[in-house]
Amino acid sequence: MADAVIVSAIRTAIGTARKGTLADTTALELAHVTIAESVRRAGVDPHRVDDIIFAESGWGGGDIARHAAVTTGMINAPGQSVNRHCAGGLTAVGNAAAAIRADMNHIVVAGGVQSTSTAPVMHWRVPGTSDQYEENWLSPTHPDTADAPNRDASISVGWNTAVAAGISREDMDRWALRSHRRALEAIDRGVFKDEIVPVEARRADGTFVVFDTDEHPRRGTSYEKLAALKPLHPEIEGFTITAGNASGVNDAAAALTLANADLAADEDWERLATVRSWAAVGVPPARMGLSVLDVIPKALQKADLHISDVDLWEINEAFASVPIAACRGLGIDDDRVNIFGSGCSLGHPVAASGARMLTTLVHELRRRGGGIAVAAMCAGGGQGGAVVLEVH
Repeated sequence: MADAVIVSAIRTAIGTARKGTLADTTALELAHVTIAESVRRAGVDPHRVDDIIFAESGWGGGDIARHAAVTTGMINAPGQSVNRHCAGGLTAVGNAAAAIRADMNHIVVAGGVQSTSTAPVMHWRVPGTSDQYEENWLSPTHPDTADAPNRDASISVGWNTAVAAGISREDMDRWALRSHRRALEAIDRGVFKDEIVPVEARRADGTFVVFDTDEHPRRGTSYEKLAALKPLHPEIEGFTITAGNASGVNDAAAALTLANADLAADEDWERLATVRSWAAVGVPPARMGLSVLDVIPKALQKADLHISDVDLWEINEAFASVPIAACRGLGIDDDRVNIFGSGCSLGHPVAASGARMLTTLVHELRRRGGGIAVAAMCAGGGQGGAVVLEVH
């Protein structure tokens, strides 16, 4: 089987939902921009794209991938939307790589998009009534239970993980502070310049502004400020999850163009990275944040690799407790994890985060002259996802 290689990897800057620069830019628009630019940067004829696989979560259904295929002129690409919540972007890339390695497709665009700002308000009829409807309803990923509420990840992910792994409030606040400092340093150094595609973002007054810089990290953050934040559930004794050691609510999109390695060589497309393996796992919903401890070894085993072989890690900070638990549980050097920040600082545009993480890893490994990287994250309902990359 020919390898699946990444021939372009780009993303938008990450906006703060509802009050940020992308507040009036829809998921459809973000998908269009990133998919079109990813193909352009790869140097691929758009009409040769076999499929578009794009993750979306909470945007009301439909098929964003096919919508983008039409608006970008890639009418021959059918378009498939996937939903594995937080791990959706990783799943899209894994599915694309699988189709290429099976020789079913030769060129696939994969990624994800999240526009929390413009997500539609959904209604459903309350069971047992004929005309009562509940608004602002999201389809749950798992049954609601006391130990894993399906609408409160601060308990089902953040708190459960902290308790299970013995992680303190101070541990999480210090990790979050480091995340902000790393993200701001990266922004100031222009680290993300090559991976970000500017977006003409619509303002409320109808004018447009070019958005090309992540806006969620807080420059005034300090340990003292984080430590002063109130826990999200003060009624729960000892509760340690706050808005500061949790991820942001955000808008963004990311897209990677993957191709058959032999085809890429024949066409002289720049092969940025090889997708070595991918994996997903299911765990009890109350153990959701610990799923990374299961999915990382699974993905590495499929690539015949070990923890010590990995040069860089992105372990999404849905809550700071998740990467801390992964590092402690698997013996990962935390200096190699989220070196440019993650969910607590850059933000967590749910369906786009996995593709964003892979994009950042590809570009950083290229700057370093090669290596192995892993992107991993927990996901709604008690899931975990991971992708292993190699840059030669």
